[in-house]
Amino acid sequence: MTFRVTPATIARLRLAAQGILPTTATTSTSPTPGPVDVVRSLTALQGQDFPGALWSIGLRSGSTRTAVEAAFNSGELVRSNPLRGTLHVTAAEDLGWILSLTAERMLQSQATRHRQLGITTADLAQVRALALALLDRSGGRATREALFAEFEQAGQGTKAQRGYHFLFLLCLEQTLVQGPLNDGGSGQFYVSSREWIKNPRTLDRADALAELTLRYFLSHGPATVQDFQWWSKLTLKDIRAGLDGVRGRLEVLECNGAEYWLAPETAELLGGPESRKPINGARSVLLLPGFDEYLLGYTDRTASLAPEHAPLTVPGNNGMFKATIVAGGRVAGTWRKAQGAAEKQRQLAGVVLPEIFTELSPNQHRALAGAARKYAKFLAQ
Repeated sequence: MTFRVTPATIARLRLAAQGILPTTATTSTSPTPGPVDVVRSLTALQGQDFPGALWSIGLRSGSTRTAVEAAFNSGELVRSNPLRGTLHVTAAEDLGWILSLTAERMLQSQATRHRQLGITTADLAQVRALALALLDRSGGRATREALFAEFEQAGQGTKAQRGYHFLFLLCLEQTLVQGPLNDGGSGQFYVSSREWIKNPRTLDRADALAELTLRYFLSHGPATVQDFQWWSKLTLKDIRAGLDGVRGRLEVLECNGAEYWLAPETAELLGGPESRKPINGARSVLLLPGFDEYLLGYTDRTASLAPEHAPLTVPGNNGMFKATIVAGGRVAGTWRKAQGAAEKQRQLAGVVLPEIFTELSPNQHRALAGAARKYAKFLAQ
């Protein structure tokens, strides 16, 4: 029998599946996940805002910022463009097989833009050679600025996003990848994918489709096929093929007439038909960074984000997601760092200025202050 659940239950089950909130089962029987475990579980984690991505990982793993950064410096985690042309963090060994499924469609989607920018096959070959030569001269790593300077000196303009698209293409073809942190710690050096990623996994297409499908629903479920299609940009034909290979390893819930696929372990949190359990997280208050997978992992975000609050979270619907305050699985506000002396006086733990647009109880306000202290501790270590 398929369980019918409410959107609020969908939201709190996602908190558990994504490892944002521990469950009774995980806290009693499982070791604490490290930064690499967290990213490997999610398969690909939004990474447009690098400091925010570090907090996404730290929040789920309980790791210090130093420990998360160390996973990049050791080569275990990398950042590239495996999905939707957007920066994501992946375990190093997973990047190649994900790109084997997604790179061609991303390249096709950008073909018109590349013609507008005058990027030809010969241009790409030249900047590829320039990038690899620069890495050879600079100890195997280079900043974005250094690469752009090299391209410009050779007559390859980088203005009007032309340089960005060169780097995008070099990452898409797995010539470059973003690896260790730069000297300031605010971003990453570009390195050679072949040299930096020591043990890449290789999967044939059928196995890769099955694995990406399974890992998405295990880590993001409850989610719909439409959610997965938006997240991966695979064709429905490929998604059906992937789902056919793994549907026996997933459970199904129903919410408002739609099918939601999820891990059996996540479904077990509901209990049986005769003994339904309350889902952990109803009283939780969390500080999530902008672009976190909890919102961006789905095309339908209404389980977690009320439609009237969407303009406050993504102003102008321009794709720029603010950092959010999530109470009981629902977005209850946004937060940022203070600007100016007056705002700094209102900061929590010296780092979080909340902008709340739903009413919080006194207990939730205390939980919010605790979440701010947790974030401040992460930044300090």
